[in-house]
Formats: sequence, structure tokens, C-alpha cells
Amino acid sequence: MQRKWFQYWFNSPFYHILYSQRNDAEAEFLIDNLSAYLKPAANSRILDIACGRGRHSIYLNKKGYDVTGIDLSEQSIKYAQQFEQKNLHFFVHDMRKLSFINYFDIAMNLFTSFGYFETEKEHVNAMKAFRKSLKEDGTLVIDYFNTQKILKNLTQQEIKTVEGIEFHLHKFVAEGKIIKHINFEHRDKPYAFEERVQAFTLQDFERMFEKSGLKIAATFGSYGLDPFDESKSDRLILICKKHDRKFTTI
Repeated sequence: MQRKWFQYWFNSPFYHILYSQRNDAEAEFLIDNLSAYLKPAANSRILDIACGRGRHSIYLNKKGYDVTGIDLSEQSIKYAQQFEQKNLHFFVHDMRKLSFINYFDIAMNLFTSFGYFETEKEHVNAMKAFRKSLKEDGTLVIDYFNTQKILKNLTQQEIKTVEGIEFHLHKFVAEGKIIKHINFEHRDKPYAFEERVQAFTLQDFERMFEKSGLKIAATFGSYGLDPFDESKSDRLILICKKHDRKFTTI
């Protein structure tokens, strides 16, 4: 099977260089606020879906929770595994094929780590896997960008210099996706990557949740958990619960 853009880009060291401004303080601010809102019991089992190098997982574990982080990137998981201990574990895993059943109290998918697949069916299948991994009264948290604000303020061309590398970024919208082309040179060698993320709105998530047996319990628009405003908010943070009735199939 042909490798997808996210399998190349997220496994590259240049991904972590370009986004190195995503610091631990930001991750800890979000986790502190989510913990205060959700009030997990001591020793709750938490799943960090698409955990990257594990910054959210590590902090959750420091707060006393039993945390499992999964990601498709072998390099990110290899890095995260140096922090493993009794109640903190990392695995290479595809979010569409989770093998956990009724196991976690909370599942989190943070920092727009969704919307990567080609079809809605794949996204719904991933959500069904999230749902199955949760205990009956479990909670799913999805943190996505606010598509409406992104589209309104899209900067088509941008140059970012990080660690001496000049990244040329070209952003545009096509096929219902927000696409970013990333071009740069390193040691006289040219590189080209891309990101292709579905332009999902709140209404899209509501429809997919209905198909996957989930329902939205709360929405927020920032890491400070401010109310969601479609025109102004930076984030779309969704707090979801299992739906009581049988979910539909597509």
C-alpha cells in the first residue's frame, strides 16, 4: 500500500523542527484546564491518540494518571519510549485500528491530530475505534483547529526560518481540505512535504459522531476552555460521550 503524506512528514525530523514552538507550557496549560473540567478519578486510564513525542502523555502521567500514548510515527514513539515507566507506555499504532475494548476512562486526540484520511468513512471508523476503547461512561476529547477562522485568515505564502532552515510554506484549499506545501533545502538537498487536513466544521463532527455512536457534551474554543465562537475561536475542542442508542453505519 502506498504510504500517505502523514507517514512521511510526521516521521521526519524536520516536522519537529518546523513546529518546535509547540512547547510544553502550552500542552500543560491545556491538560491542566481539561483535568479541572473533567475531574478524572485518581489512577484513571487515559489514551492519548496520535501522541507524537508524548508531551501531553508525559504531563498527564505526572498528574498521576495511567497513560497510554499511540502514534503512527515510529520515530516519534521511539523518542517517547525513553520516558516510559510503570503507568506510562507508548506504542506504534494506527488510530483506525485500536484493539482496546471498554478499557479507558478518557481518550484524547489533541492538536489537530485528526482529519488526515481521504474518506469520511475512514474518519468515522476511527471514531468508532475511539468509542470502543472507552468504558461505558468514558469521555472522548477532540481538539481541532477552527476551520472557519483558518479559512477566513489563510496566509497563502509564508517563509519561516527555524534552526537555520528556511521553510517555504504555501497554503490553499482544495477538495475540502486545507493543504500546506512545505519546501526547503538542508545541506544543499531539496525537500518537499505536504499536509492535507480535512476542513471539518462543527456540523461535520456532529454528523460523524452520530454515525459512530458518540454525542457532544460540551464545546470550547480555546485552550483556556472559553466558549466556542465559529468566527473568532482559534480551536474547536469537543467533549464527547458514548451515545445511548445503537449507532448507524455508512
